[in-house]
Amino acid sequence: MKNNVKIFSINEVSIMLEFGGGIDAVTQKKIKTLCDYLDANPFRGMIEYVPAYTNVMVIYDPVIVKKNLYHRPAYETVKTILQDIVKKLDFSNMKEPRVVSIPVCYGGKFGPDLEYSAQYSNMSKEEFIRVHASGKYLVHMIGFAPGYPYLGGMDERIAVPRKETPRTAVPKGSVAIGGVQTGVYSISTPGGWNIIGRTPIELFRPNDKNPSFLRAGDVVEFVPISEDEYERQVVE
Repeated sequence: MKNNVKIFSINEVSIMLEFGGGIDAVTQKKIKTLCDYLDANPFRGMIEYVPAYTNVMVIYDPVIVKKNLYHRPAYETVKTILQDIVKKLDFSNMKEPRVVSIPVCYGGKFGPDLEYSAQYSNMSKEEFIRVHASGKYLVHMIGFAPGYPYLGGMDERIAVPRKETPRTAVPKGSVAIGGVQTGVYSISTPGGWNIIGRTPIELFRPNDKNPSFLRAGDVVEFVPISEDEYERQVVE
């Protein structure tokens, strides 16, 4: 099949499109291209879709899908629809990503694990911050918690193992590292990653039409700010 997309049933109300390959920018862009199309052109009976690192699950209402097509299983109808969509999508001509700058106050009371993380990486705190803030991080998907971005592209020089004993509560906005990944806690949750800073930006805004500040396909840049600037932005 074109673009090597595999389509198979999950259950009677959902179907999976597997793009294969690794966790990389090319796969993510293909997934975003499909999701953008489904946003603009939902097929009759489609309820929602759930993108992940290498696949997209599409959930549908089989009763609506089967309307006027009782002779055919809903799954087969949806599979045909999705096959036709994939065939006509141009994955070689994808939109440029939205670049989002996120201010971060590193260290101090906002980054209690910065010193340990820098020592583990054989760097000074200043160099560690510079490396972390110089990256461009692709948002592969939103998950774990509402508005929480799964980011790719971190420099492996600043990879730090997860903590042996997780914290029972990590403040929202905390910027952290766990293994070869970095992320931002969108809400206060338990967590075992190393906290190196905090952003005043609200990543989860439940009262907004689009409650997640970030979207899959965005590129995140971290911008170091002072504690005074952090407090000023919180007040605003």
